[in-house]
Order: sequence, then structure tokens, then C-alpha cells
Amino acid sequence: MPEATNKTDLLAVFDKDLAKLRKTLGGVDEEKSSLSPPDDDTTIKGVIAHRIHWMGLFHGWYEDGVAGREVHMPAKGYKWNQLQEYNAPLYAKGNETAWVDLLSEFDTASDKLRRFIEAHDDALLYNRGANLWTGKWTLGRFAEASGPSHFRSANTYIRKALRSAG
Repeated sequence: MPEATNKTDLLAVFDKDLAKLRKTLGGVDEEKSSLSPPDDDTTIKGVIAHRIHWMGLFHGWYEDGVAGREVHMPAKGYKWNQLQEYNAPLYAKGNETAWVDLLSEFDTASDKLRRFIEAHDDALLYNRGANLWTGKWTLGRFAEASGPSHFRSANTYIRKALRSAG
């Protein structure tokens, strides 16, 4: 899917992919939230906990950048090639959290990210160099990666886990 290039398109893809994921999540209860596909041990809970965390990372990166602080991506002490190691505790924490609490945290995080996008204009979101910490990517691309792209992959993963369980 081509990435959004303006705020209007970003909000449209955000809403579309979030609606699809929320529809899938509507069929998941506490018991089903512990399911995982046969080829992976990450549970549905873990996937949602991961998405919540990464939306929060986006806000942290932005706030650090605006404040002139060093932006650690993906996180302090980690490189992009260490994501498996970085994400493992996120999945584990999700497994220990009540499903209803994860859903509430997910709603809060996704609403916060949408409000962030709504509050900023195309210049800040899509002009290269508007946010030095984003490098080759625009801020809008980071928002898309933290939201809609993650919504799509979570939806695919969760549907796979549900199908494999029958």
C-alpha cells in the first residue's frame, strides 16, 4: 500500500485501518486474547501491547525532538536490528495484562495519535527537514508507521491466530 503524502490521506488510512482492526478485536474475548498462530508464540494480547507501546514511542520521539533532546530510535540502548530483543518484554507484559485493560489502553493510544495528526498541518507532517530527527522519513511517515501500518499488520496477525484456533 502506498504511503500517505498528506494529512488528509493519512487520516483516511488511519480511520480505515483502525476500523478494520477494531472490527476484528470485537470478536476477541479474554480467552481468545491468549491465542497465537501455530508458527509464532506471540499472543493477540502481546500484539496489542506492542502496538500501544509503539504509538507511545512515536510521541516520545516527537517530544524529545521538539525539546531539542537526543531522540533515541527505536529506544535508548537499542538499534533497529535489535527489535526482537526490544519487543520481547512488550509481548510478555501484554500477556500479563487483562484484555479489557489492553483494549482500553489501545483506544487511548490510538485516539491520542489521531488527535496528534489532526492537530498538525501538512508542512509539519510532510515537509522533509521540518523535524530533523526524522532523517529521510517525514513525521507523517513515522505517524503512519506507528499507527495505520501497525494496525494492518496487527489485524492480519490476529485474524491468522483466530483462524488457526478454529
